Amino acid sequence: MKIASIDIGTNAIKSKIFKTTPTSIEFIQGIRSPIRLGNDVFIEGNLSTSKLDQVIETIREYEKVFKENSISHYEIVATSAFRDTSNSEDARRYIETAINHPLRVISGLEEAKLIRLHPNSNTGKNKVFVDLGGGSTEFFIRNEEDTIIRSFQLGAVRNMLKRDEKEEWQRLEEWLQSIKSKKKLIGIGGNIRSFLNSQGSKEMPLNEFIKKSERLSKLDTEEKIKKYKFSPDRADVIDQALQIFKFIAEQLEIQTITSTKWGISDSIAIKLFHEIYSSKVTIS
Repeated sequence: MKIASIDIGTNAIKSKIFKTTPTSIEFIQGIRSPIRLGNDVFIEGNLSTSKLDQVIETIREYEKVFKENSISHYEIVATSAFRDTSNSEDARRYIETAINHPLRVISGLEEAKLIRLHPNSNTGKNKVFVDLGGGSTEFFIRNEEDTIIRSFQLGAVRNMLKRDEKEEWQRLEEWLQSIKSKKKLIGIGGNIRSFLNSQGSKEMPLNEFIKKSERLSKLDTEEKIKKYKFSPDRADVIDQALQIFKFIAEQLEIQTITSTKWGISDSIAIKLFHEIYSSKVTIS
């Protein structure tokens, strides 16, 4: 059986398709559409009908792919942009009515909690997972005693549009200062992954990360696209994303930064997999 997930983010809409059996799940295809909901939400305060129609059109295109793959089980979630828009409930209902399928708007803490489904979330205690999106940043830390999850309203698109608030930076700083230092930061999201790939690295010491990200910031958007083949919707926000990662890494005295291909769409699919095969699979 094949299953799928759709993640309606602030900077893009993403879908992943997986092949499953009662005891296994395997990624087979990913789709990404650069539809930036953050421009509407962070500048106008709400999602316009034209933007929602773009979302609907994109989901319908994904559903064509699902049909070609005989997929009937899929889940759609929306994150920061839908949490922050003033017309969140109306927007959700508008989309659900058009596509005849449930759309779930998840909280920042639920988004953070989903990181626990990452295959390495249980291995090693001296690391922090940081999921940095267009509108928010989520943390997952598993200690000896407990699990810590947090969400902050700081993100690449939000910050690029100068809609980040000083109070939120202070809240983040105060919380980070209460956390013991960590050796490794595992970054989730396209910005950190694209940056490391552009530098030919899978893992990077913090001092090298700072030096190379500062060098990148001196290039304008067109230069980033030309030199590193970044997509336009990546090139104009990557500096803001790397600034947030740098701030977090310095506060936690991180030694190395790495990334993962894993994202919310993977976690949503794993959760759906568990629900379908609940008698066969246990997720801690």
